[in-house]
Formats: sequence, C-alpha cells, structure tokens
Amino acid sequence: MSIHSDAQQIIQSALAACLPDAAVRRALEGKTFASGRIYLVAAGKAAWQMAQCAAQMLGDRLTAGVVVTKYDHSKGDIPYCTVYEGGHPVPDENSYRGTRAAMELVQNLTAEDTVVFLVSGGGSALFECPLVPGEDLARLTKDLLACGADIVEMNTLRKRLSAVKGGKFAQLCAPAQVYAIVLSDILGDPLDMIASGPAYPDSSTKEDAWAAVEKYHLSLTDEMKKLLDVETPKQLDNVETVITGSVRELCAAAAQACEALGYQPTVLTDRLCCQAKEAGSFLASIAKSHEDSTRSLAFLAGGETVVQLTGSGLGGRNQELALAAAPGIAGMKDTVIFSLGSDGTDGPTDAAGGLVDGETMDKLAKAGLSVHQVLSDNDAYHALKAVDGLLITGPTGTNVNDVAVVLIKR
Repeated sequence: MSIHSDAQQIIQSALAACLPDAAVRRALEGKTFASGRIYLVAAGKAAWQMAQCAAQMLGDRLTAGVVVTKYDHSKGDIPYCTVYEGGHPVPDENSYRGTRAAMELVQNLTAEDTVVFLVSGGGSALFECPLVPGEDLARLTKDLLACGADIVEMNTLRKRLSAVKGGKFAQLCAPAQVYAIVLSDILGDPLDMIASGPAYPDSSTKEDAWAAVEKYHLSLTDEMKKLLDVETPKQLDNVETVITGSVRELCAAAAQACEALGYQPTVLTDRLCCQAKEAGSFLASIAKSHEDSTRSLAFLAGGETVVQLTGSGLGGRNQELALAAAPGIAGMKDTVIFSLGSDGTDGPTDAAGGLVDGETMDKLAKAGLSVHQVLSDNDAYHALKAVDGLLITGPTGTNVNDVAVVLIKR
C-alpha cells in the first residue's frame, strides 16, 4: 500500500470509531426515566445521527422531538421528530426557527417529564435564540471568527446574548428533568462551553465577557453591552449530563489505525490550540527531524487550531495547517502530513481538510501558486484543489475536533 492509501485508511478508521451511534446507545442502555412524557431535543452537527439512534432506542416512549443541525447534515425523517437545518458557523433565521420550536416543545412540562438533550459541536450557532437582532449577532460572530478568538471566548460572549445558552435552556425545561448526552468538540470537555452550555451552569463571568471585548476591540451595540452585564445561571438542579465522545477518542483511534498499518505512533497532544499556520510548520519540523528514521513513524496532534483572516479566499483551519506544512517537507520521500475536521466540513467548504507530501511544493510552483501568498489570502482550498490535496469525506455524523497526522513510511 502507498502512504496515501495508508492516510485514507487511517482517516476512515478514526472517523468510524468516533461515530456517535454507539456512544448514544451506551448512554441510554439501561437508563430509566420518570413515568411522565419523554421529549427529545438535539442540536449540533451530529444532531441528526444522535437523534436517530436515540429515537430508535426510546421507541413509543418518545412523545415528540426537535432536531436542529447544519445544512445538508440531515439524512431523512426521524420518528416523532421534526428536523430543522440552519446556518453554521454563523446562525441564520433557520437556526432561530429550529431553536424556537425546541423552546415551544419544552413549555409547560411537569416534574415527571424528561427532556433527552443531545448536544454536539456546532450547537452554538445552530441552537440559538438571540436576545438581540439577528443581524447584530451575525456581525459579532463574523468579527469573532475573523479576529482569531478561541471557542471559549466566543461562547462566553454568545451565552449572554442568547435565550437558551449558558444554562438557560435547562431553566426553560424545569421542572422537568434534563438528561444531556454530550459529544464534546472543545478541548478538555468543559461542559459549560460545549454548544455554549444550554443545559449546564455557566462558569464564565461578565468580567470574562468584557475582557474578550477589550482584547479583540469588538464593536457592540448598547443593547449588547447591557446584556453582557446580566449574569448567567450558576446552579441547575434538574440536569444529569454524560459525555459520550471527545478528541481524545479520535486521537486514540487514529493512533491505533497507524499502528495496525505498521507505523509507530506518538500522540503529541490532544489539546492543539495555536494558529493553524504555526501548527503546520511545527508538524513539518517534526517530520524533518525524523527524515532519517529507519522505522515507519506517525505523529498525531488533536485539537482545534484557529485562523486569522487576512484575505478573502476560501479555506478552513485544517486546509491551512496542511498547506503551511508543505514547505517544510518539500522533497522528502514517503512523507505526508494531513489534517481534517472530524465532522467532514472544514470552514465554509465541502472539504474535511487537506493533505500534502514531499512533491506538493513542486506541484504548486508548476501551477503558479505561492504558499506564502495563498496563506495571506486565506485561499488554501483552491491551492490544495489544484494539486489534488483536498480531503473530501462528506458530512460524517460526528464532531470531536480535528486531528493532524505526520506519516513517515519506511
């Protein structure tokens, strides 16, 4: 098998191991609920797949449900449920419509009722009912994405501008009990930050929110400023939460797949959180340090990098990471570096990520492309497409951050 075939097999194995079906099944098997009605609410990029599994297991006990996921992530009808698709990473009117339907679903519940709440990455944008005009929230979200704010900083602000985030959805469900099943997409699995914590007490403070505003020089309306001073719920007594998956599992599955193919794997970190370009350069330096190895090696880094927008091109953090690694491994034999988002969509593109090898730089030069210029334009998508370096998986049904891998085949 070629090293490119190895990379594809590692990708497929890692993603298959992190699909949410088995995790949701484990969370529901043997679980007993109160004698009242059971409602299902699912939000995030993996919402459809999680909800389908839960609906099958709950069967006729399920009264009704609402599922809110990203465009093109629904795969059909789910019994007793209404499925909505909305905007991500910037929420839109369809995101709000699906969320309002969920809010209506949990009105007037009793203490004997239960809301099974399925949460996955992307929920911050998809599960949203803003307390400010939608266009103001969309502008702030775009500003946060452009300035390089991390997911914790973004969610600290979004909680205070929302009717459902920061524990507020659990308050809406009360006195019913909420059983939250969470697929984590944030490093360290902070439950109050995943999807902005709709059913978990908020650990962030208004001081944290104002610190982010000042750090990135964000422009806020007077209405937003007032909401930032309103503190979020710090205690909830009607919620039980289980985490069903995370980037640690993604890294472990990828490492296991590498080992099965004869590579000696090393997981460098499962908390990668720097600029995408810096991560790519670093992983290339790792590869260069082991160029003379007589053994097949694999180095893995899981997490979620960030991109600072300086241009108007098309791409995503995983594509930018891969492209930034290309100069460092130019000319190296049987060496590839790839990075992909576990949800199958990297940024606003149809690619999951990118892959480069020792020949990528020559191919880019023949296409008249400069890596420095492409990265300045944030146009990694078109550059990688020109050299057959895009990774296309389609929506995977899961979302547990990203994994980047260095392969050296001997």
